[in-house]
Order: sequence, then structure tokens, then C-alpha cells
Amino acid sequence: MTRKRILWALLAVVVLVSAPWLWTFLAAQGHLHDADSAPPADVVIVLGTEPGNRLQGRLDTTAALVTSGRAASVLVSGDRGGERGDEIAAMTDYLVAHGVDRGRITTDPYGLDTYDTCKRARDVYRVSRALVVTQTYHLSRAVTLCRHMGIDAEGVRARCDCSAWLLASKWFRDYLASGKAVWDVVRDRPARVTDVVAARS
Repeated sequence: MTRKRILWALLAVVVLVSAPWLWTFLAAQGHLHDADSAPPADVVIVLGTEPGNRLQGRLDTTAALVTSGRAASVLVSGDRGGERGDEIAAMTDYLVAHGVDRGRITTDPYGLDTYDTCKRARDVYRVSRALVVTQTYHLSRAVTLCRHMGIDAEGVRARCDCSAWLLASKWFRDYLASGKAVWDVVRDRPARVTDVVAARS
């Protein structure tokens, strides 16, 4: 194979890998906000992650949206039975401790990834309009997936007191995860759990 063909092959790979990320990035433009400029919505969808600064940032932003009156309720989405323990219970307790009435919180223990969270929000919890809270590196993909599924979703940036190395690794992970997101969308993958509604917290 000539050098020119190798370069063209490498360029094709870069384009193929980058196209899904570009879709998620461009589709979310105009729908990303800071907490103090977010539009009102019925519900905040807060996406779970491992305990630490990133999760605290998401929960602090969610609590601020509810206590300021920008949203009436919260859908806490994550994995109740994962390796990190019951992140749903921990997230709920944190929100309550920071001023969110427990009666305003609904929990989804089967939001096993971003795609499942959006699909279950629409199909199981009948969410039609929402604010989606996560860090900037993840926000475009989350908003694009929810909007693709028919939810009028607006993204809200959560604080991330993260090292430069962690941020770089998360951006790269999300860059790769956009390919899976597109594949899930193309084949209209069902959520891994489709018929379980968690009780209100």
C-alpha cells in the first residue's frame, strides 16, 4: 500500500470515528445552558455517576434548579444495583439534605446508561420536557439523545472540580461513546429494562 493510500485510509477512519461525535455536538447547540440561565421545565433529569466531585456537581446544580423554581421535580437516574452500590439512594439523600422535598423526587434505578435514561424517561416516566444535568463533556450527547427521542430537552452544565487529566480522559471517552450512541439510535435499541417504574422516593 502506498503512503498516499495509507493517509487516505487514516483520514477515512478519523472521519468515521468523528462523525457520531460531530452529530451529538452540533445537534445540541442552542440547547446548553448554565444553571442561572436555564429555561423553566417540569422536571430535571440528573444522570448518575460514581461518587465524587462530578456527582456532587450534578446534584448541587439539580438542587439549585429546583429550589430556585426553574423546575418542579427531579428524575434521579442511575444504577441501583451496580458495582458502586445504590447510587440512587445516595443521590436522593443528598438532594433532600440540600433542600429538595423528597416528594418531588422520582427515582429510576434502571438508567443504566445515557441512552437508557432518555428512553425510559420518555417511555416509562412520560417525560416530555426536561432539563438534563451533567458535566459539559457529557452534556451534548445526553441532550442530543433525549431530543432525538422526542423529549424537549435543554442541557444544564454541572460543575466539575476535576484535574486536567481526568477531564481529558472523560472528553475522549465521550468522543468514543458517541459512536455507540449513534449505533443505538440507528437500530432503535430498546432500553435494557422497559417495564419497571420505581416508586417515588
